[in-house]
Amino acid sequence: MKIISYNLNGIRSAINKGLLDWLSVEQPDVFCIQESKAQPEQIDVLAFQELGYHSYIHSAEKKGYSGVCIFSKQEPDKVVVGIGNPEFDREGRVLRADFGDITIVDAYIPSGTTGDIRQTVKMAFLEELITWTQELRKERPNVIICGDYNICHKPIDINHPERQIGVSGFLPEEREWMDRWEATGLIDSFRVFDQSPERYSWWSWRAGSRARNVGWRIDYLWVTESLRPRLQDGKILTEAVHSDHCPVALWIN
Repeated sequence: MKIISYNLNGIRSAINKGLLDWLSVEQPDVFCIQESKAQPEQIDVLAFQELGYHSYIHSAEKKGYSGVCIFSKQEPDKVVVGIGNPEFDREGRVLRADFGDITIVDAYIPSGTTGDIRQTVKMAFLEELITWTQELRKERPNVIICGDYNICHKPIDINHPERQIGVSGFLPEEREWMDRWEATGLIDSFRVFDQSPERYSWWSWRAGSRARNVGWRIDYLWVTESLRPRLQDGKILTEAVHSDHCPVALWIN
């Protein structure tokens, strides 16, 4: 199974930049996207169907905002929309799909960059995600939680960490949360295969940041420890340029 997670920063914009042609070449079995910024009727599901994909969409109530989608070659055994908390579910942040003994969760963690109020929302969502995931794992032990976490876990995951003190996405409390997330028995699958520095998945639009690789690694495919023996490879697909993010990929038995 090949799984790709990609924050598109607008699915319609990404399609206009050649996303579907790229997808027809990559052919992941499961394609999870975040920040669709579209209502269901604004997403060309027929175009995905022509590429062999079933479409599952969880949009935000607010138009042009947030939203997650899962496109899969195989029809899931079960799809669950949302996390069960109306405050977060109205923002279109979590979508679950079960395939055999594996559950894939597509998550878009709130950004805290716009100020204290949204940072508080972000931290509340993170706590809810831990609780929700632990409950899910009682029923479904083999879980992959992919998406845009809006957090750099370690100094290796961000450019010039000494300059990022006090910046949302690299705050001590966010990184401590990710330590606790990992301690629940989750694996950062990319780091199983690649321990090198300067491996990023998001770059600011400003000042040629991407060309200079002044980036952050905030997109992940975390997997439960039970899946470790089945991991085959993990990559960051930096050549894809449909967004300010790039896709992250996992191959698993």
